[in-house]
Amino acid sequence: MTLTDPASAPRPLPNGYRQSIGNAITIFLGFSLTFLRGWVFEAPGDWTPRSVAAALVLTIPIFMEIHALFRSLRLADDDAAEYVKTVRWFIASVIAMVFAILLSAVILSGAIEPGVAPSPHSPRIER
Repeated sequence: MTLTDPASAPRPLPNGYRQSIGNAITIFLGFSLTFLRGWVFEAPGDWTPRSVAAALVLTIPIFMEIHALFRSLRLADDDAAEYVKTVRWFIASVIAMVFAILLSAVILSGAIEPGVAPSPHSPRIER
């Protein structure tokens, strides 16, 4: 007879936790893909190196969200320790998406164009 340490035994998640994280990830993933589509295909103006960089930065959180979704669908995610890692990946992807959206907004507004000092009376600069 082998005795195992109860502290090292996997702790199962309460009912509903895995389904909830899966829903949250897919909702944010849908928003992220929709925002990327709007940025790439529907934003006004010409492409600049900055707008290309913003589009590339927008893809990083999307890949992070896909990774979090993959983790949430694994059977190993029933263990509480693995679930915590998945939640951390998801939170990191949301923070990265907020940063990417703010960067995209700054680039679209033209606030960081080199050699152009924005003034309150200057018109909006199209990209």
